[in-house]
Amino acid sequence: RQKYKVSLYAPKAKILIVDDNASNLLVAEKLLRDTGAHIDTADSAAEALIRTLETEYHIIFMDHLMPEMDGVECLERIRSQEGGLSRESKVVVLTANAGGENKTLYDKAGFDGYLLKPTNGEAMERELIRLLPPDMVTRTGSENRIVEESRSWVKRNAPKAGIIVSTESVADLSVDQIEENKIAMISHVVITENGCFRDGDEIESMGLLKYMDDKNVKVSASPPSVEDHEAFFADLLTRANNIIHVSISSKNRQTSYPMALEASKAFDNVTVIDSSHLSSGQGLVVLEVCRLVREGLTPAEISERISNMSGRVHTSFVVDSMDYLARIGQVSGKVAKITKAFAIRPVLAMKKGNLKVGNVMFGSREFTIRRYIKSQLRHPERIDTSILFITYVGMDRNELERIRYEVMELVMFDEIIFQKASPSIAVNCGPGTFGLLFKTL
Repeated sequence: RQKYKVSLYAPKAKILIVDDNASNLLVAEKLLRDTGAHIDTADSAAEALIRTLETEYHIIFMDHLMPEMDGVECLERIRSQEGGLSRESKVVVLTANAGGENKTLYDKAGFDGYLLKPTNGEAMERELIRLLPPDMVTRTGSENRIVEESRSWVKRNAPKAGIIVSTESVADLSVDQIEENKIAMISHVVITENGCFRDGDEIESMGLLKYMDDKNVKVSASPPSVEDHEAFFADLLTRANNIIHVSISSKNRQTSYPMALEASKAFDNVTVIDSSHLSSGQGLVVLEVCRLVREGLTPAEISERISNMSGRVHTSFVVDSMDYLARIGQVSGKVAKITKAFAIRPVLAMKKGNLKVGNVMFGSREFTIRRYIKSQLRHPERIDTSILFITYVGMDRNELERIRYEVMELVMFDEIIFQKASPSIAVNCGPGTFGLLFKTL
């Protein structure tokens, strides 16, 4: 069967997908991701009404049969929602019930279209073309082939950059940092029973955590292969004379370092650096490489500088529950139950490239958070205060602001970045996890 390939681009479109099944949300979001549209999801009609109150969506894909409030009632409430911004939105019902009677029901209810489940990319794309304003959709099929080929020729023949810095989706950098430093990213893959999803591209952390609420589902993460890296490097070398690629720690169980190193052997101008860290700790190493590139150092000089830096990067996390670590086989189920029973929360820290339990903390979550922060910042005179990442999984803004307050009571950082962990990181530690990641002097 020929693989579906998106044939339109609609970056200004805002789309909401409503379904009480987390698997369906993951798949539908993946199908529409490459259209460039802004996509939100809701796992209940109640959550959909919160979103439509605050956002004007161009199209809403609505599941019919949901508990508590079904799609028909939800549509009625959207249309009459006082102060709602999506009262005029196009709404397409998603249903497993075919037949004329159901179509009549949906027409009378006021739906603008209906799709049979399980749906597919072509069907959803047809609805976008039919329902979105024409000036919001750019077709990328054969009619644009000459334009695309021209752009490709310009790209191949454009002046090359001296050095491009690349890393992986698990480096947990902000969008602004990636764009400002022109960092190229290769994705890890999240593997579910409903398919494989590119980390941070076709799947996001909160959607994955909702999916994992079902304790029977199996989820794992996988690094890019040698072939993936070869294709990635080959494409970058059409735009640069050299690549410096910063990988996750070579000692991490999901490392991609050996694959990147093997792929680099196919080229004369690709340097692979083992960051000895993960998440935003790896990101800090990437930012330092970017700084050294701007200073004009060669790849060999940068590699030598970075080899002496990993010991000055501080990467640690406090994990709220060991259930997720048990699900991926990092600890036994028995250990997870014991730690929960006694309110034990482990602190995981990078030591010489290995992520190990550095400490355990007892007590309430609030007490643990304060104690963790104080333990990590107990030597302020040794800390590089230029930047701090508070990298987290499944936490709300109020809790993050309380963490910021506790931090600033101890150390005045020039910049504090709240960074949501990538799905490949989130699948390993679960909601409520956060870490303080910074450099020392």
